[in-house]
Amino acid sequence: MSDIPDKLALVGYGRMGRLIEQLAPSHGFAVALRLDEFNNPDGVGLTPENFDGINVAVDFSIPEVVADNAVRLAELGVPLAIGTTGWLDQLDRVREAVERNDSAVVYGANFSIGVNAFYRVVEAASKALAAQREYDAFMYEAHHKYKKDAPSGTALRLLDAMREAGYSRPVDVATQRSGQFPGIHEIGFDSEADTIRVSHAARNRSGFAHGALKAARWIMDRKGVFEFSRIWDRLD
Repeated sequence: MSDIPDKLALVGYGRMGRLIEQLAPSHGFAVALRLDEFNNPDGVGLTPENFDGINVAVDFSIPEVVADNAVRLAELGVPLAIGTTGWLDQLDRVREAVERNDSAVVYGANFSIGVNAFYRVVEAASKALAAQREYDAFMYEAHHKYKKDAPSGTALRLLDAMREAGYSRPVDVATQRSGQFPGIHEIGFDSEADTIRVSHAARNRSGFAHGALKAARWIMDRKGVFEFSRIWDRLD
């Protein structure tokens, strides 16, 4: 890592944006641009002038604007780490823009290293029980009252992990949106004989922020579109 910090842009400056700014120096970044709903309505802040000299951007905005942000940043040639969830119905559009402009995006349902390790625990449990039809699966997830999407992006990624591991039976999903929970995810398998539970509980948002900064560092030297759960164990 150079002694001269790389310049980071924050697209979205809510709780996660402010936390990323606080932790950025420990990852060799200096926040050079902050965009929010006041100075970036309808993407007016995504200009060549604002992004002159910016090495990489991190998006923790809102689902409705992520794809527009990503397309514009691809056109500007700015690598991007997307931590916002709830926009994947527009992934093909983003991918096309990134490939057309020879740019780079890394996105993830959850940038926490612990959560991404948890995906693998769930995969292993699902694979082990895929053929044991007496075991029914369930999921419970809880987040703070401000979170818009339910089930969460992390919950949907966990369901994908279970299917990829061969667990093809239905999974009963329960969600909660109240209080200040940073994030709780539990997967269970229940039979007449016993119950198996595996869970992850975030104590705070620092794991998400550190992971986003690691993703931003990693994507700076790449081209293409990458999903974080596929590459997290290759980060420095």
